[in-house]
Amino acid sequence: MRRRQFITLFGSAAVWPLAARAQQPGRSIGILMSLAADDWQGQARLAVFIQRLRELGWTEGHNARIETRWAAGNPVNTRKFAAELVALAPDVIFASGGTVRPRSSEGRF
Repeated sequence: MRRRQFITLFGSAAVWPLAARAQQPGRSIGILMSLAADDWQGQARLAVFIQRLRELGWTEGHNARIETRWAAGNPVNTRKFAAELVALAPDVIFASGGTVRPRSSEGRF
């Protein structure tokens, strides 16, 4: 094999893993929303959070991967989606909850 071909082949083999690693997002963020996906307040909260991440230099698909789950006020969904996010092992999990008013013994709020 000629020297120039060897250097080209060796250089390509060394650079390829670095290029592949550079394309992967640097950080992963899990977001658990207590509201439904079509709830305007939930969408507004998420938009503000994502915008602030951008302002700080974190852009989805560039240097961050964002996984969002919407529990729609259902405690079963909340537990299920929390477990899903934990299984993904993100660097951080952001959970947005709402206020829950417990029922009194008379059945009133």
